[in-house]
Amino acid sequence: MGDAQQVEQRIAMSDGIELAVTLYLPGTADPQPCILEALPYRKDDVTCTYRPEYLRLRDEHAYAVARLDLRGTGSSGGIATDEYPAQEQRDLTEVIAWLAAQDWCTGKVGMYGTSYSGFNSIQIAMDQAPGLAAIIAIYATDDRYTDDVHYLGGALKWLDLVDYCHYMTPMNTLPPVPALFGDGWRDEWRRRLDAHEPWLFRWLEHQRRDAYWQHGSLRPDYARIEVPTMLIAGWADGYRNNSLRTAAALRESGVPHRVLFGPWAHASTASSRPGPRIDSVPEMARWWDRWLRGRDDGAGGCAVPGATLEYFARHSTQPEPDLVDVEGEWRAEVWPSPRVRGHVLPVAARPPYVVRPEVGTAAWISCAGHAPYGTPYDQRHDDADSLVWEWDADALDLLGHPRLRLRLASTAPVAFVSAKLQDVFPDGSSTNVSRTLLNLSYRNGYAVPEPLTPGEPTDVELELDVTSWVFAPGHRLRLAVAGADWPDSIAPPQPLTLEVFAGELVLPVVGEPSPFPAPQFAPGDQPEDVDPSVTWRVEHDVLRRTTACEVDHGSNWETPYGTAVDHYWGRVEVDRRTFGQRARSDVSFRVEWPEATVATQATLDMTADAEAFDVTVRLVAREGEEVVGQREWRRRIPRDHA
Repeated sequence: MGDAQQVEQRIAMSDGIELAVTLYLPGTADPQPCILEALPYRKDDVTCTYRPEYLRLRDEHAYAVARLDLRGTGSSGGIATDEYPAQEQRDLTEVIAWLAAQDWCTGKVGMYGTSYSGFNSIQIAMDQAPGLAAIIAIYATDDRYTDDVHYLGGALKWLDLVDYCHYMTPMNTLPPVPALFGDGWRDEWRRRLDAHEPWLFRWLEHQRRDAYWQHGSLRPDYARIEVPTMLIAGWADGYRNNSLRTAAALRESGVPHRVLFGPWAHASTASSRPGPRIDSVPEMARWWDRWLRGRDDGAGGCAVPGATLEYFARHSTQPEPDLVDVEGEWRAEVWPSPRVRGHVLPVAARPPYVVRPEVGTAAWISCAGHAPYGTPYDQRHDDADSLVWEWDADALDLLGHPRLRLRLASTAPVAFVSAKLQDVFPDGSSTNVSRTLLNLSYRNGYAVPEPLTPGEPTDVELELDVTSWVFAPGHRLRLAVAGADWPDSIAPPQPLTLEVFAGELVLPVVGEPSPFPAPQFAPGDQPEDVDPSVTWRVEHDVLRRTTACEVDHGSNWETPYGTAVDHYWGRVEVDRRTFGQRARSDVSFRVEWPEATVATQATLDMTADAEAFDVTVRLVAREGEEVVGQREWRRRIPRDHA
């Protein structure tokens, strides 16, 4: 038995580009399986605080762990051309082969990660990379088009523009860490600055589901995955929909799988708001032990023998934007479950409804995370600006995707329909249970838009987000239908009226208790603190008839090689009369090393009218006080029914 090690390594790709990896090696006499995480989020500064998880997998469970900067990011060479490019999959296949061949590795490699690294774990499993033995995808999607941060139901995601969709520009144009990259770090920085193109432009150029989005999407070809797959999902996370439909497909294919579905946001299961929180590291180790080490305890790497779905059944809970805990209980199941059946509720006709473009501010964003991207708060005021239907919901128990079928008409050729299910408390407060939005131009599929004929009735079906919810006695179920869900998604191109003639709501109702015992998990930590300086503001300008949402937040922290500071500001606006919209963002990063202090700052200014998106992105890079690079991009991109 030797000492555990942390080793900085460079792995040469077949085209000569070198990728930077940190290896966390256990001090064991025998080789061990290796677990790979590959991210574009700069392992040595922007996300260096993730380190305790790798140390625990090494020190408590004796796994080797490799953490990789993807091509063109952090301290790796090359250019970051886009998210999930084909080159990335080729690189990761080579990295897995390199890891499997090391004398400290048994030859078995697992791949895992949260969000981006969950996405590419699925993608490398789809490619059936030699040496990859199992994966764990946390908060990840199987559908890059309509279950990511770009489009929802054929409509452009709007609030995400001032967050992820913009901050990747200043992050991708930071230089490599001098202490790791060596003397040529400034030359590499210049190459990045000169070659970078904001990823946002490509996403805006592909407004339909096409081959661009299908690349890297598992759906619908689930048979491409053959390795044991564990999914960790959160009811408040934006990638929740992947989990149960992927589990159903893997079950049909006979692929070992496990879904751990908690109440969590896009945050650590140990510190998430909302909770309750659990320590997921032992659960991941349980999965790795079964499929990388062959330790069979009879449960197949799951917590409850015979069950493949362990989920937190949420119970009626008063809404809060920074909710600490959801009421509820842990349950075990298989999916699809024979205990879930469809329950149909009729949806009666309603008079014509004049669309309000600002409806949705109380639901904010479909992917909760860290403040200011929190959970939906009281929905009653948005409900008042929507069409609503209500039913008694005494002890109604839901698990799965609700479906809504409507016969409706629009006065405009491009129209959206938002649907939300709400839990209405006796005091009138309204908690969101599930939601979705559909661009009606894509009612028959996302590949080719079919504009509506104004005034002509048409039949549509909406699949709402997967949910689990148990209504308290005396509560009511409310269906709220509107023509927008803003700022989560863009408002429609022009003012319009909708009319609902008839419909039905199909609920996935749990009919009887599960025969499996409730799973038990190690508790997590305290909920993460909410920084009192964070801005999360909704403004209604009465005379100008505009609504705006604004965010402002930032942080500073120690890194292994110095210190880092980031700052995010964003604002989105909609004109309630014309439906014209604007999104602005200003994001900056500064990293201080002994060798230099470097910074990047990027601004986004984007407007949307009925015809086009006008986008301007400006980037400034500095070393100390000196400007070492400036770029500006201006594009006018036609609005393709989005």
